[in-house]
Amino acid sequence: MSEQDGYRVYRMIVRTLNPLHIGNGRELLYKYDYDVRNGHTWRINENALLEDRLADDPALANQLAKTPPAELLQPRDFRADSTFFRYVIKGVPRSTAQGAVLREQLKDAYDRPYLPGTTMKGALRTALGWAAWQSRKLRPERAHLGRDRRFAAQWYEQELFSEHSGKAPNKDTLRALHVSDSAPLSPESLILVNARVLNRNGAMGAPIELEALRPETELVLTLKIDQVLFSEWAKQHGLHLRAGDLLARLPQVVRSYSEHRLKNELRVLSNMPNGTRLAQLYKEWLQESFADNEFLLQLGWGTGWEAKTFGSHLQSDASFMEALLRDYKLARGKRRSGDPFPKSRRVLVKVEQSPNGQKREIPVVPLGWVLVEMEEITG
Repeated sequence: MSEQDGYRVYRMIVRTLNPLHIGNGRELLYKYDYDVRNGHTWRINENALLEDRLADDPALANQLAKTPPAELLQPRDFRADSTFFRYVIKGVPRSTAQGAVLREQLKDAYDRPYLPGTTMKGALRTALGWAAWQSRKLRPERAHLGRDRRFAAQWYEQELFSEHSGKAPNKDTLRALHVSDSAPLSPESLILVNARVLNRNGAMGAPIELEALRPETELVLTLKIDQVLFSEWAKQHGLHLRAGDLLARLPQVVRSYSEHRLKNELRVLSNMPNGTRLAQLYKEWLQESFADNEFLLQLGWGTGWEAKTFGSHLQSDASFMEALLRDYKLARGKRRSGDPFPKSRRVLVKVEQSPNGQKREIPVVPLGWVLVEMEEITG
């Protein structure tokens, strides 16, 4: 074992298996923030464009302020090296109607996308919590849930990760886990994708346009586990963290959790109209063999309710689950007691032409699945 100041240090290599969208909360507006041309989406540099046009005629200031920036562009301006664009993305949204929007990918100040360490740590926490629940044989009980839906699972998280009940964030096992942000990537790693909500009856919801990292994109993060917090010294000073054994077996634990999720998705999608291609993909992943230091994980937008909660553990008690759905208003639309939950999945679609010439959208892949490899850094 290598230790750097009491830490066990890993290089975490993350490879996207399908598009990964991690939003920054902003929706870009067509003709104001971006334009579409030649099969690409062009992110407008509004300041550079306005400055250039004002340099030609300063008297136009009031008129330009009321004009959508895209209307100031000329065909000759659409060049990859043009200062009028911050970056260019392959792919176009379905809609170019007035008011169409595009959900923006998280980037740094230089428009370079990256994977935040908080996103990775949050996904790992869910997997560790799911495994800790299993090992401690906990049961879902309404009395342990908070009234506020944002903190409903707080008691369970403290029971799984903290040394004792009560608020003790400094005594949480995940205090020992540190994950860095990835190194930033070029905007060329982005692609524009079209998503929809796929319901269990096969119907699809309204289109959702997204910037996302391309499949086969590689990101590198650093993961550190603070060994000192699990040492005899820590115990002598009153620190007795829970689930440390799971943290020590992180790849194995996450691999088991993700295998459970893959099986569940395969079961649901195999019985869902329009779910055939998605189900086949999950089946292929389940048949793959992974090295001891590798695991699959789903990140970002589109992961769904199960990837952000204790999932199947909560659903093990039907009456508890019904009370959960009712009290926290988790289900959208009309729902009868006993109906499956969640009832939909967020998926990427592509347009295909049927033999009779009609075009239709087909769900093809889920979002956000990545293959993670952990390499211990020695020396």
